[in-house]
Amino acid sequence: MTPRALALSVHLFTATGAVFAMLSMLAAVEGKWSLMFLWLVVAFFVDGLDGPLARRYHVKVHAAEFDGVLLDLIIDYLTYVFIPAFALFKSGLMDGWTGWFAIIVITFASVMYFADTRMKSKDNSFSGFPGCWNMVVLVIFALEPNFWVCLVLVSVLALAMFLPLKFVHPVRTERWRWLSLPMALAWTFFAGWAAWVDFHPESWAHWGLVVTSLYLVSAGIAQQIIPAKN
Repeated sequence: MTPRALALSVHLFTATGAVFAMLSMLAAVEGKWSLMFLWLVVAFFVDGLDGPLARRYHVKVHAAEFDGVLLDLIIDYLTYVFIPAFALFKSGLMDGWTGWFAIIVITFASVMYFADTRMKSKDNSFSGFPGCWNMVVLVIFALEPNFWVCLVLVSVLALAMFLPLKFVHPVRTERWRWLSLPMALAWTFFAGWAAWVDFHPESWAHWGLVVTSLYLVSAGIAQQIIPAKN
């Protein structure tokens, strides 16, 4: 294949995320939460691969007429924010005013964060919580905490989007990547496993989700506290 064909194929691969988003939304409308999350996990996997492929095949040079960053952000908003917020609201995990609070805060704060040109730090980490509500809501579905716990979690993470806190990008943040990347892959595996068994409360996948989620949330902040070795 020519360099242009390879670059275009990467854009087409990224665009499949929109299809998976639609399949996920259709499942959510029917209340098929496990199927919804399975499609979101597939979209998450695509999102993890398309960036390295885009850099490898130089899409900004060979297929510059398509804005890969914009394409990625559109799909990310659907799969990371919009659909998970809908699921959190319609599932009944956050009832009454707490559900309305969650969907308004999640969608509003996230769209502002995605449009913020300062969302990436110099080391390619995220500045502020990167709006990965798909990961948060999946863990909530798996653990089913009290709705007050859900409310506090949503509030804290929404606020953290605009605080000077670092969150690692498992692929692009070089520091601790030897650990961050396997943790992200493990999270994807446990997420798919949990959804596949319909979030069975005795599944070991739940423990895997807790451990990997705690690392991914705290690694960047830990890097801010622990100075890097020269």
